[in-house]
Amino acid sequence: MLIPKRVKFRRQHRGRFKGVSTATTIAFGDYGLIAVESGRVTSRQIEATRRSLIRYVRRTGKLWIRIYPDRPITERAAESRMGSGKGKVAYWVAIVKLGAVLFEVSGLARTGACKVLKLASYKLPIKVNVRSKKE
Repeated sequence: MLIPKRVKFRRQHRGRFKGVSTATTIAFGDYGLIAVESGRVTSRQIEATRRSLIRYVRRTGKLWIRIYPDRPITERAAESRMGSGKGKVAYWVAIVKLGAVLFEVSGLARTGACKVLKLASYKLPIKVNVRSKKE
């Protein structure tokens, strides 16, 4: 799973998902998964998506992951009383904005790439579209 080696501050505020992403172009591969809505993607979901993609892309193509989980999400211990500070870091998420490119693949035929990316999209909690570099 992806987690940062070191961060300046252990705990962060929640924040909002306002705005549109600046990383909207497919830069490395031929086909990509584009976010249609904003949301959070956990490091576990990124890993599950990567595994489902790499199963088909392994020998014939190449895969790029364009998001990274750099935001800590904290959780309080079960049945703990109010007060006594913020909870411990439970997991890490990547904040995904509208139009962001999440994954890219190359070296596959159009039908194969669309099929593989569609299967991978089921692992993600947000709506995504498959798009080619030429579009």
